[in-house]
Amino acid sequence: MHARSIDSLALDSYQRAARVMLANHLVTRTYPDRIALPLIRRWATELREDLAELFGYRLEVTETTARLFPVLDRLDAGRPARTTGERLFDRRRYAYLALSLAALGRAGDQITLSELANQVAAYTERVDGLELAPDRAADRDAFVDAVGWLAARGAVTLADGDAGGWATDPEAGEALYDIDRAVVFALFRPPRALQHLQSVTGLLGEEAGGSEMRSATAASAARKVRRALVEQPVVYADELDLTERALLGQEKLVTEVEQVTGLRAERRAEGVALIDSSGRLSDVRFPGTGTLAQVALLLAGEIADLVLDLDNPVERRLRPERPFTDLAEQLDSAIPTTTVFAPLADAVDIFGFDEESNEPEEPEIPDYPFVESSWIRDTVQMLSARYGNTFAAQWQADVPGLMAEVVSLLERLRLVELVDGGLLILPVLARYRGAIVTIRTRAETELFISATQVGEQESAASSTEKGSGNR
Repeated sequence: MHARSIDSLALDSYQRAARVMLANHLVTRTYPDRIALPLIRRWATELREDLAELFGYRLEVTETTARLFPVLDRLDAGRPARTTGERLFDRRRYAYLALSLAALGRAGDQITLSELANQVAAYTERVDGLELAPDRAADRDAFVDAVGWLAARGAVTLADGDAGGWATDPEAGEALYDIDRAVVFALFRPPRALQHLQSVTGLLGEEAGGSEMRSATAASAARKVRRALVEQPVVYADELDLTERALLGQEKLVTEVEQVTGLRAERRAEGVALIDSSGRLSDVRFPGTGTLAQVALLLAGEIADLVLDLDNPVERRLRPERPFTDLAEQLDSAIPTTTVFAPLADAVDIFGFDEESNEPEEPEIPDYPFVESSWIRDTVQMLSARYGNTFAAQWQADVPGLMAEVVSLLERLRLVELVDGGLLILPVLARYRGAIVTIRTRAETELFISATQVGEQESAASSTEKGSGNR
């Protein structure tokens, strides 16, 4: 592993390059920033070999792009695409994004927004239930969001005009884009031809899923554990099989990931989490600023106090088994079978069960504290009454929406798990107990505040917690 032999003065640069590549998977001349690609190119050889050895990932670096091809071990619904305004993509935006990539792959060096929209609209006619009507404002907004996602990554660059003007009035507004074909081709590189798949599980890596993992070597099992460390906010030991659990407990394996990423591992009996104080590997920084992050931290502290109250023990429940096949079945049900090329279609064993398996029986999953939805609702209402004047305006009048978003954030960070009737509290939430709250107030003589202070007041009460935020 090259990370061991790199000079200590240069190691930080190498680790920054590794974090950028692992966090983004695609790096261009402008995405995620203009210094990222030169940094990746400097360490291309070392990164290529280390990422392949430790994680089984493939790295391709050119003059204009760097593309990481990860190995997916499971389906994950927790990393949705987002618009430039941080709104989540819906199914229509995903469809427009895919069709826009197809159109750009056949285009020349430039294209107008209306021309691209017309091509995508023609493609939608071949898909049942999908339409792009330029005279419908909702369709235009969704299409512009998809193009904005491509523009943020450098696939297209605005040369003239304004996409917002076209979205408002396509008859009066227009936008001209330069097309970077290298980025377009780097963006869409599935491991297999989509028309040859009968199940979405065919997009998982060669080492993932089914009987292949049951016969995996120790080296591939170690790579799977390392992948979990860099891809998940926390790796719980009870989610791994016996072999992987033993590997997670090895200091050597965790240290290797620390050396490559520059992150610090926090080990507990329940599992391991990488702590990213740099903010360059985490897609969600926590604790963080903003109403949602601050209320989530406050709620985590309230939950921890409730669970740790020995005088009033909470109910405990077993964690339900939720194999990735549930999500696979939902996605597979949406595959338009008319587009599958049956003669070459890969038959994939979604469930991967082996009735004759001789694997040792897994130990029983420990029980977890359970908190009812009514308690969560009442607590968020209490926090809103106490600190509501520091919340962003949209959440001051929408406490139910605030609760839903906060719970979603905690679930994404793997601090809780949503179940029928409430939440299961996962062990890592305990690290956020005892949050200290400080409320910023404006002096009576202060008539005006700066834009920076406005942003601070729109975030929730400033809450601090010992230690760095976990991934």
